[in-house]
Amino acid sequence: MTPYLSIESLSVSYGGTRVLDRVSLAVARGEMIALLGSSGCGKTTLLRSIAGFVIPDEGTIRVGGDDITRLPPEKRETAMMFQSYALWPHMTVAGNIAYGLKMRGWKSDRIATRVADMLKLLQLEGFTERRVTQLSGGQRQRVALGRALAVDPHLLLLDEPMSNLDYKVRVELRHELRALQRRIGITAVYVTHDREEALTLADRIAVIDAGRIVQLGTPEEIFHRPQSAFVAGFMGADNALDLVQAEGGVLVAAVAGTPAAERLRAHFRSDTAQLAMHAGGHAADALVLPGVVAQSVYVGHGYRYRVRTDDTEVWVQAPERIAEGTAANVVVPREALMLFPSRN
Repeated sequence: MTPYLSIESLSVSYGGTRVLDRVSLAVARGEMIALLGSSGCGKTTLLRSIAGFVIPDEGTIRVGGDDITRLPPEKRETAMMFQSYALWPHMTVAGNIAYGLKMRGWKSDRIATRVADMLKLLQLEGFTERRVTQLSGGQRQRVALGRALAVDPHLLLLDEPMSNLDYKVRVELRHELRALQRRIGITAVYVTHDREEALTLADRIAVIDAGRIVQLGTPEEIFHRPQSAFVAGFMGADNALDLVQAEGGVLVAAVAGTPAAERLRAHFRSDTAQLAMHAGGHAADALVLPGVVAQSVYVGHGYRYRVRTDDTEVWVQAPERIAEGTAANVVVPREALMLFPSRN
């Protein structure tokens, strides 16, 4: 693959703190990449570096083969959509979409045609003269996207643009944005801390931790085949415990004093385990953790239970109601365990 966007060994420091540490990333033309990570991991700094708002200490950024590392933002042919949308409240929908075109010196008839195209593309026809303060959150998000796309950017950069919307609107707009991006074929980089959003929107996901990309892959690869305990936990396999291999290859919980070299760090998702009231009836190689139901939470399609075992607590989902204080076994199929070296 010849990358359209190429980032090579990019480092950024704020004061004495390194925020990005030799980050490299290649993005194909027409691809949408999600930068996924927790607050402070460096994902927004990477996006702002691509946009030109942050100048790196070292490394290069190329778009279509051209080095843009030290170009000012207005020379980069990128468009950035911010978390706050940054719309002009005193302007109409049409005025906001047209703003970047006016700054580029477009003639009024050409601007009118382009604005009409954007309104049709984003299903905002009939809103031309409405002020953005009179719009819903989802409509404002569309206006901000229209303003970004109107200038026909080489790259579309999105910084958590849906984080302020309610869940229902967020889910609807994810699918709209993904369909739109595929239809127009624009290359996009999307920053989010929401794994569901990343899985829904992206062709590939770059998981970032402490200023480094710790795994890059398709949504399926990141979700089902995490390469580290960190990625497994971040992608929802947040049950974690230390195991050792007993006789016959069976995995059991590690006990105090077991050397670190003999331990395995295991992660599993709550919906891959089962609660069993009685011993037996499970595969011979399954992990079995005796415990007590410490907490019960109703989640609509069943219950989520916090189970206290000998030296840890794990979460398990089950369809039936089980009283708190009930003794139960947590049974995890061997194939549901994600195993890593203890120090990973």
